[in-house]
Amino acid sequence: MDLHGAFHVYDTTLRDGAQQEGLNLSVADKLNIARQLDGLGVGYIEGGWPGANPKDTEFFRRATTELDLRHAKLAAFGATRKAGVRAADDPQVAALRDSGASVVTLVAKSHDRHVELALRTTLEENLEMVRDTVSHLRAEGQQVFLDAEHFFDGYRRNRDYALEVLRTAYDAGAEVIALCDTNGGMLPPWVSDVVHDVIETTSVRVGIHCHNDTGCAVANTLAAVDAGATHVQGCINGYGERTGNADLISVVANLELKLEREVLPPGLLAESTRIAHAVADVTNFAPASRQPYVGTSAFAHKAGLHASAIKVDPDLYQHMDPTGVGNDMRLLVSDMAGRATIELKGRELGFDLSGDRELVTRVTARVKTMEQRGYTFEAADASFELLLVEEVEGRRPAYVDVESWRVITETLANRGTGDEAVSEATVKLTAEGVRYVVTGEGNGPVNALDSALRTAISQAFPEVAKFELVDYKVRILDQGHGTDAITRVLIETSDGASSWVTVGVGHNVIEASWEALLDGLTYGLRRHHED
Repeated sequence: MDLHGAFHVYDTTLRDGAQQEGLNLSVADKLNIARQLDGLGVGYIEGGWPGANPKDTEFFRRATTELDLRHAKLAAFGATRKAGVRAADDPQVAALRDSGASVVTLVAKSHDRHVELALRTTLEENLEMVRDTVSHLRAEGQQVFLDAEHFFDGYRRNRDYALEVLRTAYDAGAEVIALCDTNGGMLPPWVSDVVHDVIETTSVRVGIHCHNDTGCAVANTLAAVDAGATHVQGCINGYGERTGNADLISVVANLELKLEREVLPPGLLAESTRIAHAVADVTNFAPASRQPYVGTSAFAHKAGLHASAIKVDPDLYQHMDPTGVGNDMRLLVSDMAGRATIELKGRELGFDLSGDRELVTRVTARVKTMEQRGYTFEAADASFELLLVEEVEGRRPAYVDVESWRVITETLANRGTGDEAVSEATVKLTAEGVRYVVTGEGNGPVNALDSALRTAISQAFPEVAKFELVDYKVRILDQGHGTDAITRVLIETSDGASSWVTVGVGHNVIEASWEALLDGLTYGLRRHHED
């Protein structure tokens, strides 16, 4: 019985997505991601290829005791039996049979040239391999899906044979036949035509598996559904080989929100943003800010004209309410900002500026002036909030009075091992009425400065010990001036529960870094004290 009615949402992140360049998942990572995917409510999670990959074999072994899936069934991926060997005697088929997975997804050749050149067998033997393997696994009590590899290319070359592969698998007991655009070269109208023909000619239950080489993986998937496919495959965040697979979140969001088809359990689509970012943390691939629906920029507005309209009605420049996918609208403060942007951004940060036209005008002018000098507040909400507090309250938040700071870097010559640079920073400041003079060392001037500043402040404010610098970006502005160019630094600081970004600008990287470091600690202390 289907888990979610007639429609299947099938995730292949742990197998096809893991083939992305630079993406390496441990067994623990895969178990973690599987739990996240189950929280999204997908119907099937493809865990990997047991028997072909030791890590995947271990994953299925551990999954039997460590995974308690509420919504999804675990699927094992593998190939049809080898030519000339009975399915019951093939060791790789045995690994699928013994994996503990209730579902097996078999990949089979549906392109005649691949059968002859890659499998080095006859077209008739390939059909027998499909028939034998599917019927054997069905007899063992497993649900079987079939991925028809290179189907669309094979269909174009030899339509009759490609369709015969599908019929053979379906007649042997495969419940779904997923048509694979393995090379990713299809376009939506082509996919639609082929799926229509397959359904009318064979009556098989059709699934779709698209790669993104033309940038059309999501569109091709939706075209297949429109043509009658009732099983969609994809990867969260669009992971996958080359340009990736269809982004599963974009697929299900479009199906639910645009086409009004319920394909996930009620309410779970709103978990999309959280889960997409949680999986990105596990894979160690930073989430794409411009990813549809769940990216941090998906509902970000920069132009003043947009903000003016959004102030009247958010739907004027948004295709949906971002809370539907667990995301949120963001107003970007920049030199393009108008009064409406500043007012809305202030409201977002907890300041009602609607009754003070002069204040809004003053803040807008200040932002534009500072951005001309090299500052950017688009990604530095914390620095903008400090600026806003300064304008509203008449003074900038400050928890310390800095007397001076300096950094010295010296090189120690180590014969035979090269030169080693060591940085030392000294910070003099007053906090809570006590003067502190602290020296810190680091593997670079910014690291040393951060160490000294944090040590000095933490003596008066112990909570600073929880703050950690988690990201550091430098950009050289006015590059034509060479080493005399203006430098912009963005620093992300975390307290373990959340993070914030501050910006600093100066004639050298140390000066800019100091400003961003001090703002980062100031913002963290302010928020801690407010809490």
